Amino acid sequence: MAPYRIRKYQERDRQRVLGLFSQGMLEHAPITFRHVLKLPQTFVLLLGGPLALFLASGSWLLAFLAGLTLLAALRFLAKCPWSQYVDHSLRTDMCDITKSYCSEPGSCFWVAECEGQVVGTVGALPVEDPTLRNEQLELFRLSVASEHRGQGIAKALVRTVLQFARDQGYREVVLSTTMLQHSALALYQRMGFQKTRQYFAAKTGRLVCIRVFQLTYRLPSA
Repeated sequence: MAPYRIRKYQERDRQRVLGLFSQGMLEHAPITFRHVLKLPQTFVLLLGGPLALFLASGSWLLAFLAGLTLLAALRFLAKCPWSQYVDHSLRTDMCDITKSYCSEPGSCFWVAECEGQVVGTVGALPVEDPTLRNEQLELFRLSVASEHRGQGIAKALVRTVLQFARDQGYREVVLSTTMLQHSALALYQRMGFQKTRQYFAAKTGRLVCIRVFQLTYRLPSA
């Protein structure tokens, strides 16, 4: 296992960081698709739609093609929220990482570097709520290249954020992740984060039963 180091973000890292972020988010599309396929309402749709078409037309071919079309539509719909999330992020905080994360005290963005290449990222910003900005730091954009996972890089990046929060005088570190991001959720909970809230991010999230968890790490110094 090649050694890695964690350092602050520099502008020369931009393209690699954006690539890691986008790739990491889109990896969740197949997981979402498999989740949707297991839902009872999906089973009814995939069975009932083609069957109704067969009864109306008498054609098994049309029914079969309808089933394939429904599967393709579901796969597209499973990818769509992640693509939209990436597009939104690239237009907001990830548009100018230096300005978003490194221009003011109390926030930062780090990369993990291995053999001269960026292989992991994480950022931290004060929460948007003005009443909590001095107390809560929010963790964002944790991502590790697939070929470098299992080496402790994600854990080291999270620890970097926790130490930064202690040094800056925050009382808590918070983050949000979906129920489908299993490895990330398990990592956070092993490190001491606790679920403090769960909700559906949008109507589509409620429709396909995908919850978002908010997790909180209360710093010992608090």
